[in-house]
Amino acid sequence: MPIEASCHCGETVFEVTEAPSSVTRCTCSLCAKRGALWAYYKPAQFRLLSPADNVATYLWGSRTVKHHFCASCGCGTYSESPDWSTGKPDFDNPKVAVNARLFDEFDLEAVPVNVIDGRNLW
Repeated sequence: MPIEASCHCGETVFEVTEAPSSVTRCTCSLCAKRGALWAYYKPAQFRLLSPADNVATYLWGSRTVKHHFCASCGCGTYSESPDWSTGKPDFDNPKVAVNARLFDEFDLEAVPVNVIDGRNLW
């Protein structure tokens, strides 16, 4: 069952194919300042429902990860990156990390939170 998500102003809307079984809190400088809880999906499991012009992108450091946010209200919405599960970028297996705090009508308290020490990993 798809889950829809939206930013604060509603200008950026997206959906994912299913509920996450867990979410991730990363301690890197960007994620910590954003306060996001990330749910990871394959690109085919993600669909942007609003116009792409409603989304702005921030590239930091290695410029490998596209950090997207609403161009109107600034809410951090989703990121596109290679799979980093091994600690190194796997460009053959891209991931979309969505800010699970933006899920509409979803009980985020019901899923476990994993912590990644991004402050010391990258």
